[in-house]
Amino acid sequence: MPFSGDNKIISVLIVEDSPVVRDLLISILESDPQIRVVGAVESGEAALREVGRLHPDLITMDVILPGMDGLEATRRIMEEFPTPILIVSAVWVSTEVEKTFRALEAGALAVLEKPSVASSEDDVRTRELIRAVKVMSEVKVVRRWSRNTRMEGVISPPDDLDITKVPQQRFDIVAIGASTGGPTVLKTILSGLSENFTLPILIVQHMTQGFIGGFVDWLSRAAHYPVSVAVQGQEICPGHAYVAPDGLQMGINSFGKIALTRGEPDHGLCPSVSHLFRSVLQAYEKNAVGVLLTGMGRDGAYELKVMKDQGMMTIAQNKESSVVFGMPGEAIGMNAASYILPPERIAQMLIKLSSRR
Repeated sequence: MPFSGDNKIISVLIVEDSPVVRDLLISILESDPQIRVVGAVESGEAALREVGRLHPDLITMDVILPGMDGLEATRRIMEEFPTPILIVSAVWVSTEVEKTFRALEAGALAVLEKPSVASSEDDVRTRELIRAVKVMSEVKVVRRWSRNTRMEGVISPPDDLDITKVPQQRFDIVAIGASTGGPTVLKTILSGLSENFTLPILIVQHMTQGFIGGFVDWLSRAAHYPVSVAVQGQEICPGHAYVAPDGLQMGINSFGKIALTRGEPDHGLCPSVSHLFRSVLQAYEKNAVGVLLTGMGRDGAYELKVMKDQGMMTIAQNKESSVVFGMPGEAIGMNAASYILPPERIAQMLIKLSSRR
């Protein structure tokens, strides 16, 4: 999903209690002529007041704030003034990492590491922040209702998924790729699988470096089976989920074990979904499931098509439930998906397929 607003000025509200970081964020963002900082506040309470007055296109949110923290501010904003929120967090503070993923669950779109005072205009994190602000400002967010609000008439979807068109074959592994919006979708899928789910799952989630460990801890608390950061040479066990670590391509070696390499970035990404899917194609003749979830760009889309053509089962997340319909949209456009489903239905489908093992 490239930024499409050619001449549009993007208005940003910064929520950050450190004056030094606040000034740094203003300097970085306003170095781009298409971004204008319309407000900068130091607390969640001030953020609530200003978002209703300024109606910014996007909010950058710290999670550790005096008084109302960034997590509660995110919840309240998404209930009262739905606005794209980008969490800008410190990876070295464990409590901040935990709250960061809870803020994503509350409706924030993505997380980036706070830029350092030593950052320059050419710094990778600086460019990443500007790019993220431009792309996330165009995401159409929806109101998130209070946890205390009763959703009358909402029922679980019926268990009516038809897998009769899937060849009668066993499936031995699931490979999942995700980017922007992926963490909460992955949590929904993994929490929807029972403790008796038998297939191993390999996951590539595009994420700012330093957050994978906290992400896996957060996922582990929702899943009914082990979730861990993948380790070189690790045995791939049934009923386990393995997440690619920072800065390494994840695949499967000739002995059927985890292979981590410092290979070239694929689509500019390391780890990349494309690398994982190609490795699965080589290691499993037909007995694998490929899943492509919400995210920017086209990472994994072509390889999902090859997986389908080779006789594997492929699933793409539907547009309605995707934060960014880049990766799954590219795959669907190539006719790469056997099924197009929302997260809850993906979990149901995986349960059905695991029964064939």
